[in-house]
Order: sequence, then structure tokens, then C-alpha cells
Amino acid sequence: MSDKLARIIEKIDQAETGILPGTIRRGLEKESLRIDAEGVLSQQPHPTALGAALTHRHITTDYSEALLEFVTPVTEDVEALLGFLNQLHRFTYLNIGDEKLWVNSMPCILHGEESIPIAYYGESNAGRMKTVYRQGLAHRYGKLMQTISGIHFNFSLEDQFWHFYRDFCGSAAPLRDFKSGAYLSLMRNFYRSDWMIPYLFGASPAVCGTFLEGQDHHLEPLGDHSYFLPYATSLRLSDLGYQSDAQASVHLSLNSLDEYTTSLVKATTETYPPYRQIGIQVNGEYRQLNDSLLQIENEYYATMRPKRVAHSGERPSHALQERGVEYIEVRSLDLDPFLPVGIDEDGIRFLDMMMISCLLESSPPMDWDEFRRVGATRNQIAERGREPGLIITKADGTRCSVERCGLEFIKYLEPLADALSRKDERYRTALENKRKLFENPELTPSARAMDGIHQHNDTFFYFAKAQAEHHEQIFKQASHDLQSASQFEEEAAASLERAKQMEMDDDESFEAFLDKYFER
Repeated sequence: MSDKLARIIEKIDQAETGILPGTIRRGLEKESLRIDAEGVLSQQPHPTALGAALTHRHITTDYSEALLEFVTPVTEDVEALLGFLNQLHRFTYLNIGDEKLWVNSMPCILHGEESIPIAYYGESNAGRMKTVYRQGLAHRYGKLMQTISGIHFNFSLEDQFWHFYRDFCGSAAPLRDFKSGAYLSLMRNFYRSDWMIPYLFGASPAVCGTFLEGQDHHLEPLGDHSYFLPYATSLRLSDLGYQSDAQASVHLSLNSLDEYTTSLVKATTETYPPYRQIGIQVNGEYRQLNDSLLQIENEYYATMRPKRVAHSGERPSHALQERGVEYIEVRSLDLDPFLPVGIDEDGIRFLDMMMISCLLESSPPMDWDEFRRVGATRNQIAERGREPGLIITKADGTRCSVERCGLEFIKYLEPLADALSRKDERYRTALENKRKLFENPELTPSARAMDGIHQHNDTFFYFAKAQAEHHEQIFKQASHDLQSASQFEEEAAASLERAKQMEMDDDESFEAFLDKYFER
């Protein structure tokens, strides 16, 4: 590791002390399956008391009617971020009866594809589009893959920082272009180091037998009902998880925003012959939105994405082209079954440090070969990350043990942790806690999950259900913030009204609505 990062941080601090920690913004999107009292995937519709999934600002659904997604506001305060997520969980538990939230990324008791209800968003054109999109995913990839859950970490920096940093770098580029280029630079560097994510955050070393029914796999049997790999960290991120062979050939260049959006538009507009065979409309029923490689931009299964909040009816690629990158979405985080909301303050602060270091360090262009190499290393860690003496190849071609590579990166981050700790000393603590995981793999979430599974008769289901019940008690016994509960009730009621109004306001056919959307 070079000492360039330390020098840059020192220069930034000399130019404007405290500019970094005060301008970081974060948001979380956290998925959790609803299960019934027996631990089986819920067959019940999205609870009305939680509002309309189409229009609620903070509680929606992902692929399945049973797959809740909690969305936090964007905030500077890490404690407030997790506090809001906790309140969302408490409110949800007040309104789902005897159901529970599954706390693991990998699902369990599934009775085949037909037991997975596709999310329903009402009869408005926008709602129908979301449901048809999910039907397309079922035809393309099957429903099982869509039940895998995770946490998305959204990271951005305020314009106050960007104005300063543009001047610091001596750039005369328009702020929109400077920010977009810097965010893509961050992404390239993050990919070069993101093998650490499954190691540090991976918590899915085993899966339920019901998830594998009918699939070819290379996992080993564990007990009577589970499968695993002995040193796996995140089977969710392995070839068994949220992957697509069809998309393996798609390379969205991160070397410029124009290249990225051009390749994204191409993937969403050019016909893909295998998907043409599925058909778009068959016997008057939609099977998918179109026969392109990607129906819409969000179908691309990247572990991170450049994002921009789009206007109503606007395509994400158009929003990026017009107004540039607004934030980065990290999508590779497993749910930690030992944490009530799946992530903690240490994890968020470590991600802050990874993101900032990737932004400040030089970032050469990344070609397709390098992109595949770093993906292969990430997959190696996902399947074998805790293997004693495992040697990996870093992005620069050097080889070292997981422990040595990890500890070198921790040391590299120390100057940044020191700078951020002038405002929040818990950055040092977060870094030290992650250092311990490289020094002792048995402390990683994946190793702890394996210990838990062994203690529950070598059965993934028994372990995961016990953790779900434990977290249920935490949320039900905790004192509830009456003000937050009242605000969530008001938002639920308002979201139902908004969804109803959308249905009433539709004055064009679904076909015309889709044509207009894809023309933009």
C-alpha cells in the first residue's frame, strides 16, 4: 500500500479541518422475508397496516409480496440512521400478527417456485409495471434467487465537500462532471478491494436444502437438511447466489459516465434472443416488460451501482445522463443474523472509510479483464474466505494471504480513521474491530453463523428460526417511540391514499404507459 492516502488526508486537513466527516451522507435499504409462526415463507399479502408498497416512503416490498424492504432517510448521523431502522422494525412487528422477519440472507422453508408470491402493487399503470417486471424476473431466472435478501448501503458526500475537493484537485470541470468522474473513480477502486466485503460482512456459509431443490451445486451436506462449504463466508455472493449467466457478458464500463450509461441503455434496448422466446405478451397476459437483456436498468445484478434519484416516470439511465451521479449504492452486504437490523455502527463506519479511501486514492481505468479478475477473487473469498493459508490475487496482480492482505488494508486506513476520529472517535474502534476479524477468522459473522448452526443440530433452519425469534422478542419488548409509531401510521394511511389516487388518475392504457416510459 502506498502512503499517498495519508499525505492526501494531511493536505485536506490542513486546507479545511473537518471537511470530510461533516459532509458524509448515508442511507440504508434492508430486505427481510416475512415468515409465519412455523418459519415458512408467508403466503399472506402485504399487511394493509404497513401501507401501500407502491407509495410508502419507508416500507415497501422487493421481489415477493413476502419480501419487505425498509428504506431509511439520508442522514449524516450513524446513530440516527440505525435508530430509524430500528423504529421501522418495531412498527412492523406491531402490525404483522404472529409473523416474524427472517434474519438471514438465504431463505429456508420454501415449497417450490409456486410458494413464492410475486409482489403486487395495485392496478395503476406504475404498479402493474412493477409486477410485470417481477414476472419477467421469474421467467428469466426463476423465483428462488429473488428470495435472497441483503442490505444496500447508499453513500454520498455533500456539495460542500465537492466544491472544496474540486478546488483541491485543481479541476475546472463543471461540478456535475467532476462529481460523476470522482464517484466512478471511487467505484473502480472499491471493486479492487471488495473481496473484503464477503470476508468481513458475509454471514451465509450454509443454506437450507429446500433452496437447492432441482439445482446443480457443489455444496457439501450438513446434517439432514442443510448444505455448506467448510470455509464459506457468503454463499449469497457466490455463483449459487444472486447471479445471472446471461448477464455475465455485460460489462458496464466504469471509466466514464458516458460509457456506463451508453452500455446500460444498450442492454435495456437490444433484443436478447433467449428472452424473445419467452414472449412479451402471451394469450393477453404479460410475461415480461420487453425481450431485452435487461427489462429495466435495475435488473443489472452489480454489487454496486452509481445512482441518481429519478423523476416520476424517468428512466435511471436518463437521470444519470442528464444530472450526473448523486450517490453510490453498495449491494454486497449480507444480513448479519446476530444484529437486530442486520448491520451495526461499526460496519457503517468501516464502509465510510472504505468509500472515502477509494475516492481519494488514484484510480486508473478498469478494463473487462481486470473487472473479471476482481470478481473471481471476490467469489473465491465468498466460497473459501476462512480457509487457513488461503492465497488471493489482488487487483494489482500481487499475491498474499487473506490475513496479510486484510491487515495491510487496515493499516492503510489508519490515517483516515485518525482524521475522522477527531469528530467521532468510534472510527478508530470500528477499524480495530475489523482488524480482529483478519487476525482471527473465527470471529467473522460467517464463522459465528456456522457455530450457531452446529449448536442447532447442524441445521440452518433451526439456527435461523431461533435468531428470528430472538430478534422478535427484542423488538416486541423494546419501548416504542410513540411519536415515530404515529408518524408511520400516518405515512401508511397517506400511502394508501396516494396509491388509490394514482389508479384514479390513470388516463391511458398500460401499453401506452409502457411506450411512453421506454421512449424517455
